[in-house]
Amino acid sequence: MANVRDLKKDINYVLGDIIEAVYVWELTNPDKENKKAEGIIDEAIGTFDELIVKVNEKKVDDKKKHFKAINNELEERGRKLIEKINAL
Repeated sequence: MANVRDLKKDINYVLGDIIEAVYVWELTNPDKENKKAEGIIDEAIGTFDELIVKVNEKKVDDKKKHFKAINNELEERGRKLIEKINAL
């Protein structure tokens, strides 16, 4: 991870793309129920908030290890959200 700014951008782009994918699904499937899709959006926003709070933590012993863990969590949670979108 190059720096905090890049990690924040990655979080924003990944979760923003997931939210955009849900909106595209909603537009292409207007006849289907949107409750699950709205839940995915809410979960993505919650994930964004949680990860940004973790990035902004000041009292961290090993910053490199901390940011690597955040990046791994972003990948894992992003995959789970994408799987939920595919299951719609």
